Amino acid sequence: MTPYLQLLQRILDEGLWQENRTGIRTKAISGASLSFNLAEGFPAVTTRKLPFKTFMGELVAFLRGNTSAENFRALGSKIWDANANENAAWLANPHRTGTDDLGRVYGAQWRDWQGWRAVAPDSPALKDSLAGGWVIRGQLNDGKVILSRQIDQLRDCLDKLIHHPTDRRILFHAWNPAELDQMALPPCHLLYQFNANVSTRSLSLCLYQRSVDAPLGLVGNIAEAGALLTLFARLSGFTPAYLNWFGSDVHIYENQLDMVNQQRIRAPFPAPKLKLNDRIPDFAVTQHYEPEWLDLVEPTDFELQAYTHHPPLTAAMAV
Repeated sequence: MTPYLQLLQRILDEGLWQENRTGIRTKAISGASLSFNLAEGFPAVTTRKLPFKTFMGELVAFLRGNTSAENFRALGSKIWDANANENAAWLANPHRTGTDDLGRVYGAQWRDWQGWRAVAPDSPALKDSLAGGWVIRGQLNDGKVILSRQIDQLRDCLDKLIHHPTDRRILFHAWNPAELDQMALPPCHLLYQFNANVSTRSLSLCLYQRSVDAPLGLVGNIAEAGALLTLFARLSGFTPAYLNWFGSDVHIYENQLDMVNQQRIRAPFPAPKLKLNDRIPDFAVTQHYEPEWLDLVEPTDFELQAYTHHPPLTAAMAV
């Protein structure tokens, strides 16, 4: 994770102070990237202890499309408690349904994207849409038919890795402009794209973030993306290769400076390994496609091995 430490140093050296919605100012840079070869180890921070179980609980909640902080807690992750119940803007939002409600955050978009379209009646487009699973919901004043379809983006990606692995459109995202006002927090890690190489049977993943809390959030985003890549590779018969991360507004909050400065003087340890539970089927071995495992995975199915780290460091999360 030396590149990650170098990124922290770059923010300290080049970042500019600015105000933001949380009331705690940040030192931020515009544009950064990191690349990790999973063949050389799993990208877990070692200059402090990574709360790995917490992040795996969050990832599994996303995979299941959960939209309540209660579901996240049940999986061992309290990450969303504050945004669900202490975020003043969300508490006043008319779309919030009550305690622990998060609205249609990441998992809802990943697994249950709401697609809408309008087509002319008795047209080839209508016939094609109905054959593709779209459902008639009504009709506009101009006579066009309103259609909707619930889209499981993760399943679509996994299907393509099995049936069309050379497709350059194997991606999913959570930035739904029509539903941003129905979320406790608009998505930060918003676009994921898989790149498969059929000749080497290797699979890489690119992740783009519009905004990232580098000391707290980024280490979790990288760990979850690495675990997601490893899971998709297992279920589609590939070997996990590169995780490439891109960030836009990359920042350190002012109340995190002590934590960052302590990490700066710590030498990183060798990267650990990630082991998936053997109960998760390996398509490369079975040749049997089992996409239902997107819903069956548990946080305990992800295990860090040979993980050596410095003592924990903490800082408050800005809400």
